[in-house]
Amino acid sequence: MITVTIYRQPDGFISRFEAYGHAGQAEAGQDIICAGVSAIAQTVIGSLQELASLEPDYGLDDGDIYCDIGDPVKLSAEQRVKASALMGSMDIGCQQISSSYGREYVTVKNKSYY
Repeated sequence: MITVTIYRQPDGFISRFEAYGHAGQAEAGQDIICAGVSAIAQTVIGSLQELASLEPDYGLDDGDIYCDIGDPVKLSAEQRVKASALMGSMDIGCQQISSSYGREYVTVKNKSYY
């Protein structure tokens, strides 16, 4: 199972996400659920870099992805708006995959991140 954890600041701003594990829906390299979660995460990371001019702390490893944009207070107003939309798309996209394919493959958790 893939576990996606979304970390929110007290105001609801998402400053970090993690995705760990494998869906196990199909063999490695054939699993569309793993590919979907990975594609969303990598798109968010690339978009933070290209569209919001941020350099998040991130890691990509077999079955493990994380992205942390750091202290949102340090962002400009424009960066904050863009980062909020992009990080929110990780939450929305993974929730939709979980709804479509089942919580036995993808679980999304929200945690406070202070």
